[in-house]
Parts: sequence; C-alpha cells; structure tokens
Amino acid sequence: MATTALSVNVNKVAVLRNSRGGHEPDPLRAAEVCLAAGAAGITVHPRPDRRHIRAEDVIALRALCRGRGELNIEGNPFAPPRDGYPGLIALARQTRPEQCTLVPDGDGQITSDHGFDLARDAARLEPLVRALKAIGCRVSLFIDAGAPDLDIARRIGADRIEIYTGPFAEEYGERETGSGEPGRQLALCAQTARQAQALGLGVNAGHDLSQANLGAFLGAVPDVLEVSIGHALFGEAIYDGLSSTVRRYLDIIRAA
Repeated sequence: MATTALSVNVNKVAVLRNSRGGHEPDPLRAAEVCLAAGAAGITVHPRPDRRHIRAEDVIALRALCRGRGELNIEGNPFAPPRDGYPGLIALARQTRPEQCTLVPDGDGQITSDHGFDLARDAARLEPLVRALKAIGCRVSLFIDAGAPDLDIARRIGADRIEIYTGPFAEEYGERETGSGEPGRQLALCAQTARQAQALGLGVNAGHDLSQANLGAFLGAVPDVLEVSIGHALFGEAIYDGLSSTVRRYLDIIRAA
C-alpha cells in the first residue's frame, strides 16, 4: 500500500497576512517550506469574499508547485464569479491543478462543515465534474462520513471522495476528556472509505485532523490516499516551527 500523501493547506497564512495587509506572512514562502520538508502537495480553498487565499495566490502557487508537488484547489463549484474571484472552474482552467476538490460551502460559513447531498446535487455537479476532467484535473467530492448514494459520485465521473473528518475530530477530543461516545465517527469513516473503494473511488480525508488524532484515524480507515491539513498544523507550527511540524506529520503517517 502506498503511503498516504500529506497536502498542507496554507489558507491560515493568508488569513494572517490579510488581517494586516501587505505581503507578510507569505503563503508562497510557507508552501515552499512545507514542500522542502517533504509534503506531497499544497491545498488552497479560495473563497469569493477573498478573506484568505486569493486567486492571484493560487496562480503563484501553481508555478511554485509545478514539478515539486501537487496543487489541490478546493471550493464551491456553484458560487458565481465576482470581483477578484473568477469562479472555481475558471480558476482551475487557468491554473490546471492536479486535483480539484468540490465542497458545498456557502459564503457565510467560517469553514466547511458538511458534505454534498449527492442525490440532490448530482445533476448540477455532473457537468462541472466533466469540465474539470476535460482540463486534466482529478476530481474529489467532499462527503460526510456515513453518506448514502456514493455510487452517484462514481456515476457522475468523480475520481475520489474526501471524507469530512470534523465530527471524528470532535468525537476524538471528547473521548480524550472522558465524555462522548468513543469510536462511532471513526467507524463511519472506515465504513465510508470501504464503500467508496469498492465502487472504484479513491479516498482522501480532511478537516480538523491533527497530530493528536491522525494516527488513530489512519490506523482505522483503510488506504487513505491523501490527508489535507491546515488549521491544526499551522497552530502547532507556532510553537514548534513549520518545517519540524510537517516532518512530525510525515512521521505519524509512516508509523500508521
């Protein structure tokens, strides 16, 4: 089995930059450090309100990653373009990322907090998946653990699903404090991964994964191809340094 790839989400660096204006801290420099430390790729999630990663950052990151690691662009494919944001599909056409992860988040969300309802969204998703595949993007759909109708993801042309791991991370934290029901969300993640793989879909995972819970997740969920981690990784890097934090994640992945 191939080692799970680590894709580092650098959105948080852009949040800090934008809070002050100017160019520092620089998401490109952070991405450079992550790739040099062994990360397999960089993830970004540009939003129409430009509150963190912006379209111009994505273009610069495309150049940085080329030949060194995969670029994964996440976003809501249904969000219309507006000033400074060309729309997810147009941005993918411009930058040709190795992977595009479609996420059903609205403008008002602080962060992604649910996956697609495939039965409801399939008709709108299918032509967008086709458009992304036509430019050479691998397409992943953000999915809740335990979601039904995974066969629809395959039917509309998706290559992978990304399991939304927020509920698992919350449950894991509750287990560590002695409250909550241990293991239910982890079992749902494992079940969803097996169902997807039986359909021929690859499995990614992301959201609130951290050094504390990543090993348990990878130990229980089979054959995860990629984890994208940002918020926790950069929080930990404040104390321990970015390069060493990336290397610690890679150690956890290898051990799992």
